[in-house]
Amino acid sequence: MPRPATFSYLPLLALIGAAPSGYAPRETFAPFDMGQAVNAYRGADGLPGPGYWQNRADYAIHATLDPAAHAIAATVTIGYTNNGPTALDVLWLQLDQNIYKPDSRGRLTGGGSRGVGGSTDGMVLDSAGIAVGGGAAVSVAPLVSDTRAQLKLPTPLAHGARAVVTIRYHYTVPAAPWGGRTSWGSTKSGAEVYDVAQWYPRLAVYDDIRGWDTAPYLGQEFYLEYGDFDYWVTLPAGMTMAGSGALQNPAEVLTATERRRLAQAAASDATVTVRGPSDLAATPASGTRTWHFRMTNTRDVAWSASSDFIWDAALIRLPGGGTSMAMSYYPPESVGAGKWGRSTEYVKDTVENMSRRWYPYPWPAAINVAGPSSGMEYPGIVFDAPEDAGKTLFWITAHEIGHDWFPMVVGFDERRHAWMDEGFNTFIDTYESEDFNHGEYAPKRDSEYAPGGGDPVDEILALLADPDAPPILSRADTVTEKYRHPVTYFKSALGLRLLREEILGPERFDPAFRRFIAAWAYRHPKPADFFRAMESEAGEDLSWWWRGWYQNNWQMDLAVAGIESGADGATAVRVESRDRLVMPATLRVGYADGHHVDMRLPAETWIRQSSVAIGVPAGRVVRAELDPDHRLPDRDRSDNAASAQ
Repeated sequence: MPRPATFSYLPLLALIGAAPSGYAPRETFAPFDMGQAVNAYRGADGLPGPGYWQNRADYAIHATLDPAAHAIAATVTIGYTNNGPTALDVLWLQLDQNIYKPDSRGRLTGGGSRGVGGSTDGMVLDSAGIAVGGGAAVSVAPLVSDTRAQLKLPTPLAHGARAVVTIRYHYTVPAAPWGGRTSWGSTKSGAEVYDVAQWYPRLAVYDDIRGWDTAPYLGQEFYLEYGDFDYWVTLPAGMTMAGSGALQNPAEVLTATERRRLAQAAASDATVTVRGPSDLAATPASGTRTWHFRMTNTRDVAWSASSDFIWDAALIRLPGGGTSMAMSYYPPESVGAGKWGRSTEYVKDTVENMSRRWYPYPWPAAINVAGPSSGMEYPGIVFDAPEDAGKTLFWITAHEIGHDWFPMVVGFDERRHAWMDEGFNTFIDTYESEDFNHGEYAPKRDSEYAPGGGDPVDEILALLADPDAPPILSRADTVTEKYRHPVTYFKSALGLRLLREEILGPERFDPAFRRFIAAWAYRHPKPADFFRAMESEAGEDLSWWWRGWYQNNWQMDLAVAGIESGADGATAVRVESRDRLVMPATLRVGYADGHHVDMRLPAETWIRQSSVAIGVPAGRVVRAELDPDHRLPDRDRSDNAASAQ
């Protein structure tokens, strides 16, 4: 956190007019255009306004998995409520499985690993019907465009009215590894594991900013409405299923022993084995079982299934006396205290700690699955790799589970603003690494935070110096893989760390950040809403920070230009900004008798000029240094200190 000044700011003793190369105060401190008007929907304080509205989508899905064909056939019924001020004449669906078609936009524009190495027919819509406002259902022919489909409504959907959409569909689950975020693969014993996500037609968001937001799925993630989900999945009887939400029919799908152990886990802070290695052979070998899960107030659900799952669980204790369940599902080769044996411990601690720090976890379970689609998150369930172990498993578990806050509770538009969900989540999981078990895996220094394993403020310098590096406020799809982690995760997270630790301090940052989360829980904030919320609640004009760190990829070079003595015996230290980015900084003044004084210089030190003489307490000054504790991303530290002549 910012160190308190041990000496109050003194009047500036001198100014110079000539600006060092690269710095122009009026450019750095110019007003920042948020790019979004203030109105009744979104307030000047960055919070939802009195007229804020949001549509709702509730789902009931009945699906059957056919392992022989690696295929899913299903029927989904969607209840869609128009809470907006204008009537709608069409609905738009997202069909993300179409990215695996040979001619998809995502495949042809290099959308990550999706579709590379294989292809499918995408999501095939067998039939569709719509009933508006309680009327009779009418068959419609979906107009499919890449990963979207338009449904024309038989009559306009007025404000407050509800449409019921029923669709029969089927698709082939892509194989690992080219399936990417959803796929099937095999354990070492040959048993199949299905990580199933993006598995039903999903209503696109219609909001107050864009109307229908139909950005195609090119490999970025999701923007979805909130609602309640009931889903039933019919599987071979030998498979165990993990799903978002709460299991509704345990008596029909679990053995008496599994139910007893699960009840024990629901009261235990220690991990309890629900289904162990010796239980794998005891499950039915023929027939089917239908698993029913329910999840409320969520934007999505996903699930995983295998006949080779070990399953353990423990109690999660939440603020205010609430509870949830931490669960892990993994194959026999992942058993062991150094492997997945600690997964549930990691899940439990992450949820409990992030709930204390930021916002209470809202759902009945938080689940970690070891399967083929590793490193991917959905509400209440995440997919990680069977081979993950030790600190790697902890870091990826904390990161993926952390996504339950961003973007699952705070509903960011990941498809356009990936830096918000990935960067915000990486920010909070760095604190989880520091907090877990007295820092057992601290500090977090992996590819999502400090790519080279060093100090973050040093690691970021190469990115800031790269003329081809995109700024954070780039459309997510334009950021190439080379820069995706460095910008979307690392720079975004470090920006929040610097804002909390060096610019505002936790005492101002934390209440403002918590207020933003609570106000936008289960809603759709945009970048401008965050910027305004932090400024308004924390009481700081941060235009210079949003412009330098987010809108641009500016560098910082603060310098001590010399120690000056006046005719009256007063001493001043001349500090300069030699590049476009500025930040508050500590000036440490050392004296001949060995003591030193730390002075906290605000960013506004350089608001009128690039070079400023700072008056310091009386005494024989022998040395002055900016940022002595190495907390700022200064590109050239060789000019940060000067000694008296």
